[in-house]
Amino acid sequence: MIARPDPNHSLIKDCFWEYNFTAADVKKIIKSGNMREKQFLFEKILANSTHLFRDLKIFPRDNLEILIGSYTVPAFNREYLSRRKNMVEYHFFNQELTIEELKWTV
Repeated sequence: MIARPDPNHSLIKDCFWEYNFTAADVKKIIKSGNMREKQFLFEKILANSTHLFRDLKIFPRDNLEILIGSYTVPAFNREYLSRRKNMVEYHFFNQELTIEELKWTV
């Protein structure tokens, strides 16, 4: 039997390589009511996750809506982060997809 990879491992590896975070630390942030810590976690995932949609599913939908709504795209990596933000808005909240090369044409 082949063991499935731990999704928390890739999240930690992708997003927190410069910290000593564990899966337990991430779960603690998700369960807490501290929106500042959740925003930090959200921003790390948005910027670095190789499994963006899967990793963002760790947030309750209402939290994710608040986090994406309050996120301001920084000047650094502006195009990259605004595209990822738009993909998240489209995927989770059915907002308009503004990335031309990802739109279907008929």
